[in-house]
Amino acid sequence: MSLVVGFDLDMTLVDSAEGIADALMKVFADHGADVRRDDVLATIGLPLDMVFPMWLPDESYEQLLDEYRDHYGRFGIPKSRLLPGAREAVDAIHAVGGRVVVVSAKKKDFVDRVIEVVGLPVDVTYGYLFAEHKGHVLLEERAAIYVGDHEGDIRAARAADALSFVVTTGPMTREELLECNPDVIVESLTEFGPWLERWLEAR
Repeated sequence: MSLVVGFDLDMTLVDSAEGIADALMKVFADHGADVRRDDVLATIGLPLDMVFPMWLPDESYEQLLDEYRDHYGRFGIPKSRLLPGAREAVDAIHAVGGRVVVVSAKKKDFVDRVIEVVGLPVDVTYGYLFAEHKGHVLLEERAAIYVGDHEGDIRAARAADALSFVVTTGPMTREELLECNPDVIVESLTEFGPWLERWLEAR
Protein backbone atom coordinates (compact mmCIF):
# COMPACT_ATOMS: atom_id res chain seq x y z
CA MET A 1 0.00 0.00 0.00
CA SER A 2 1.17 3.54 -0.68
CA LEU A 3 2.07 5.82 2.20
CA VAL A 4 -0.77 8.06 3.42
CA VAL A 5 0.07 11.09 5.57
CA GLY A 6 -2.55 13.31 7.13
CA PHE A 7 -2.03 16.97 7.92
CA ASP A 8 -3.88 19.53 9.98
CA LEU A 9 -4.24 22.83 8.12
CA ASP A 10 -4.17 25.95 10.30
CA MET A 11 -0.74 26.62 11.84
CA THR A 12 0.56 23.28 10.59
CA LEU A 13 0.66 23.73 6.82
CA VAL A 14 -0.65 27.28 6.66
CA ASP A 15 -0.18 30.43 8.71
CA SER A 16 -3.77 31.58 8.92
CA ALA A 17 -3.59 33.16 12.36
CA GLU A 18 -3.98 36.82 11.43
CA GLY A 19 -6.94 36.26 9.11
CA ILE A 20 -8.74 34.12 11.69
CA ALA A 21 -7.95 36.53 14.52
CA ASP A 22 -9.15 39.52 12.48
CA ALA A 23 -12.50 37.84 11.84
CA LEU A 24 -12.94 36.77 15.47
CA MET A 25 -11.99 40.20 16.79
CA LYS A 26 -14.53 41.78 14.41
CA VAL A 27 -17.30 39.53 15.74
CA PHE A 28 -16.36 40.14 19.37
CA ALA A 29 -16.18 43.91 18.85
CA ASP A 30 -19.55 43.95 17.08
CA HIS A 31 -21.08 42.24 20.12
CA GLY A 32 -19.37 44.51 22.66
CA ALA A 33 -16.97 41.91 24.03
CA ASP A 34 -13.61 43.27 25.23
CA VAL A 35 -11.17 40.56 24.14
CA ARG A 36 -7.38 40.65 23.94
CA ARG A 37 -5.96 39.69 20.55
CA ASP A 38 -3.34 37.47 22.18
CA ASP A 39 -6.11 35.50 23.87
CA VAL A 40 -7.85 35.04 20.53
CA LEU A 41 -4.62 33.91 18.85
CA ALA A 42 -4.21 31.27 21.56
CA THR A 43 -7.46 29.63 20.37
CA ILE A 44 -6.38 29.16 16.74
CA GLY A 45 -7.08 25.60 15.71
CA LEU A 46 -9.96 25.03 18.13
CA PRO A 47 -13.47 24.53 16.72
CA LEU A 48 -15.42 27.77 16.84
CA ASP A 49 -18.14 26.19 18.96
CA MET A 50 -15.47 26.04 21.66
CA VAL A 51 -14.17 29.58 21.02
CA PHE A 52 -17.28 31.78 20.93
CA PRO A 53 -18.68 30.63 24.30
CA MET A 54 -15.46 31.77 26.00
CA TRP A 55 -16.50 35.40 25.52
CA LEU A 56 -20.07 35.36 24.20
CA PRO A 57 -21.75 32.45 26.00
CA ASP A 58 -25.25 33.89 25.71
CA GLU A 59 -25.21 34.74 22.02
CA SER A 60 -26.53 32.50 19.25
CA TYR A 61 -23.67 30.34 18.01
CA GLU A 62 -25.14 30.11 14.50
CA GLN A 63 -25.41 33.90 14.26
CA LEU A 64 -21.83 34.38 15.45
CA LEU A 65 -20.64 31.72 13.03
CA ASP A 66 -22.37 33.41 10.10
CA GLU A 67 -20.76 36.74 11.00
CA TYR A 68 -17.34 35.12 11.36
CA ARG A 69 -17.59 33.26 8.07
CA ASP A 70 -18.66 36.38 6.20
CA HIS A 71 -15.61 38.33 7.36
CA TYR A 72 -13.11 35.45 7.20
CA GLY A 73 -14.29 34.31 3.79
CA ARG A 74 -13.88 37.77 2.29
CA PHE A 75 -10.80 39.09 4.08
CA GLY A 76 -9.14 36.28 6.04
CA ILE A 77 -8.61 33.52 3.52
CA PRO A 78 -6.58 35.72 1.11
CA LYS A 79 -4.11 36.36 3.96
CA SER A 80 -3.22 32.66 4.23
CA ARG A 81 0.46 31.83 3.72
CA LEU A 82 2.36 28.56 3.64
CA LEU A 83 4.48 27.86 6.69
CA PRO A 84 8.18 27.06 6.14
CA GLY A 85 8.71 23.53 4.91
CA ALA A 86 5.04 22.86 4.06
CA ARG A 87 5.49 22.50 0.31
CA GLU A 88 8.66 20.46 0.76
CA ALA A 89 6.86 18.11 3.18
CA VAL A 90 4.06 17.50 0.68
CA ASP A 91 6.58 17.03 -2.13
CA ALA A 92 8.54 14.51 -0.05
CA ILE A 93 5.43 12.37 0.38
CA HIS A 94 4.54 12.52 -3.30
CA ALA A 95 8.14 11.69 -4.22
CA VAL A 96 7.74 8.26 -2.62
CA GLY A 97 4.34 7.67 -4.21
CA GLY A 98 2.37 8.69 -1.14
CA ARG A 99 -0.88 10.57 -0.67
CA VAL A 100 -1.49 13.76 1.32
CA VAL A 101 -4.77 14.04 3.24
CA VAL A 102 -5.70 17.35 4.90
CA VAL A 103 -8.10 17.00 7.86
CA SER A 104 -9.15 20.27 9.48
CA ALA A 105 -11.59 21.77 11.95
CA LYS A 106 -12.42 24.34 9.23
CA LYS A 107 -15.45 23.74 7.05
CA LYS A 108 -14.44 21.96 3.88
CA ASP A 109 -15.07 24.71 1.35
CA PHE A 110 -12.86 27.06 3.40
CA VAL A 111 -10.19 24.35 3.57
CA ASP A 112 -10.30 24.03 -0.21
CA ARG A 113 -10.15 27.80 -0.72
CA VAL A 114 -7.14 28.13 1.58
CA ILE A 115 -5.37 25.27 -0.22
CA GLU A 116 -6.08 27.04 -3.52
CA VAL A 117 -4.76 30.38 -2.25
CA VAL A 118 -1.45 28.88 -1.11
CA GLY A 119 -1.21 26.56 -4.13
CA LEU A 120 -0.52 23.36 -2.23
CA PRO A 121 -0.94 20.09 -4.21
CA VAL A 122 -2.77 17.87 -1.71
CA ASP A 123 -4.77 14.80 -2.68
CA VAL A 124 -7.94 15.06 -0.60
CA THR A 125 -9.41 17.35 2.05
CA TYR A 126 -11.85 16.94 4.93
CA GLY A 127 -13.39 19.63 7.11
CA TYR A 128 -15.37 20.25 10.28
CA LEU A 129 -13.46 17.63 12.28
CA PHE A 130 -11.54 17.88 15.54
CA ALA A 131 -9.50 15.49 17.71
CA GLU A 132 -10.94 11.94 17.71
CA HIS A 133 -13.37 12.86 14.92
CA LYS A 134 -10.36 13.51 12.70
CA GLY A 135 -9.11 10.09 13.73
CA HIS A 136 -12.14 8.37 12.19
CA VAL A 137 -11.32 9.82 8.76
CA LEU A 138 -7.62 9.09 9.14
CA LEU A 139 -8.44 5.48 9.94
CA GLU A 140 -10.62 5.19 6.84
CA GLU A 141 -7.83 6.71 4.74
CA ARG A 142 -5.32 4.32 6.36
CA ALA A 143 -3.03 7.17 7.33
CA ALA A 144 0.26 6.05 8.86
CA ILE A 145 1.16 9.52 10.15
CA TYR A 146 -0.84 12.56 11.22
CA VAL A 147 0.94 15.90 11.36
CA GLY A 148 -0.47 18.69 13.52
CA ASP A 149 0.27 21.44 16.00
CA HIS A 150 -2.20 20.83 18.79
CA GLU A 151 -3.10 18.37 21.54
CA GLY A 152 -6.25 17.56 19.56
CA ASP A 153 -4.09 16.43 16.65
CA ILE A 154 -2.21 14.01 18.90
CA ARG A 155 -5.56 12.59 20.00
CA ALA A 156 -6.58 12.30 16.34
CA ALA A 157 -3.45 10.30 15.50
CA ARG A 158 -4.02 7.96 18.44
CA ALA A 159 -7.64 7.39 17.43
CA ALA A 160 -6.40 6.33 13.99
CA ASP A 161 -3.53 4.21 15.34
CA ALA A 162 -1.20 6.54 13.42
CA LEU A 163 2.10 8.09 14.39
CA SER A 164 1.63 11.57 15.89
CA PHE A 165 4.04 14.13 14.45
CA VAL A 166 3.68 17.65 15.86
CA VAL A 167 5.23 21.01 15.06
CA THR A 168 5.55 23.91 17.48
CA THR A 169 4.23 26.47 14.98
CA GLY A 170 0.77 26.60 16.56
CA PRO A 171 -0.64 28.11 19.76
CA MET A 172 0.66 25.37 22.09
CA THR A 173 4.20 25.56 23.43
CA ARG A 174 6.73 22.77 23.07
CA GLU A 175 6.33 22.00 26.76
CA GLU A 176 2.54 21.78 26.48
CA LEU A 177 2.82 19.47 23.48
CA LEU A 178 5.39 17.25 25.19
CA GLU A 179 2.95 16.73 28.07
CA CYS A 180 0.64 15.08 25.53
CA ASN A 181 3.35 12.53 24.58
CA PRO A 182 3.52 12.88 20.79
CA ASP A 183 5.64 10.36 18.91
CA VAL A 184 7.67 13.10 17.21
CA ILE A 185 8.00 16.82 17.92
CA VAL A 186 9.91 19.32 15.78
CA GLU A 187 10.18 23.08 15.43
CA SER A 188 8.85 23.29 11.88
CA LEU A 189 7.99 21.27 8.79
CA THR A 190 11.45 21.97 7.39
CA GLU A 191 12.44 18.92 9.44
CA PHE A 192 9.75 16.64 8.04
CA GLY A 193 11.42 15.55 4.79
CA PRO A 194 14.69 14.35 6.37
CA TRP A 195 12.74 12.67 9.19
CA LEU A 196 10.45 10.90 6.70
CA GLU A 197 13.45 9.55 4.78
CA ARG A 198 14.94 8.10 7.98
CA TRP A 199 11.57 6.69 9.06
CA LEU A 200 10.99 4.95 5.75
CA GLU A 201 14.50 3.48 5.79
CA ALA A 202 13.93 2.16 9.31
CA ARG A 203 10.71 0.47 8.19
